[in-house]
Amino acid sequence: MSYSGYSQENLVEDGEFGAGSEGFSEKSVRMAFIRKVYCILLAQLTVTIAFISLFLFVKPVQMYSANHPWLWAVAMVMTFVCLITLACCPDVRRNFPTNMILLGLFTMCESFLLGAAASCYNKDEVLMAVGITAAVVLGLTIFAMQTKWDFTMCSGGLFVVLIVLLVFGILAIFIHNRIVDIIYASLGALVFSLYLVFDTQLMMGGKHQYSISPEEYIFAALNLYLDIVNLFLFILSIIGRARD
Repeated sequence: MSYSGYSQENLVEDGEFGAGSEGFSEKSVRMAFIRKVYCILLAQLTVTIAFISLFLFVKPVQMYSANHPWLWAVAMVMTFVCLITLACCPDVRRNFPTNMILLGLFTMCESFLLGAAASCYNKDEVLMAVGITAAVVLGLTIFAMQTKWDFTMCSGGLFVVLIVLLVFGILAIFIHNRIVDIIYASLGALVFSLYLVFDTQLMMGGKHQYSISPEEYIFAALNLYLDIVNLFLFILSIIGRARD
């Protein structure tokens, strides 16, 4: 789930970044930061797609995972350990190569869990979800870069909506209803679509009120990756429940 606890170490107000330097230098640093973030994100998504493909198209991998559920437990524990470490320890996520190792381990474990989850659906449903997610992510990224609306001012509101979604999800566990599941998944897809726009604008900086420090490229890539992963899972859930 997207981590929204941005501290003052992560964020700077517009105009504070690059104070005392020329505008061209500031823009160059920001563009280099954005390229680095998207390169890391592309590598993460490539690994994730590879794992999902293995589970979907290589039957022995799917069977081995199903027969060894302890792998899921290990992957889940490692995912949370790496996520908490990267999210809550600024010194660790800024220290190369420790930050890349932890991010790589997190991506591998998360990809394994996503592959296992995707194997519970039909291949057509997963491929459809991947295609829709890719289109939505591309559209929202372009929107975030072009719109005059500043979503970086809405961190508090987004966090409240995220809490409401979490409570709704807990209730949905006990209410076994197809319509409720579809509504929950639709709300989840909407929330993480908003988070994707929010995190993209934080990374871009520029005219937005808040931006993320260029030192936090791991943190930025992690947040974008989590937004996309959660968006994919909710879209997959919508497709799966709609076709039941």
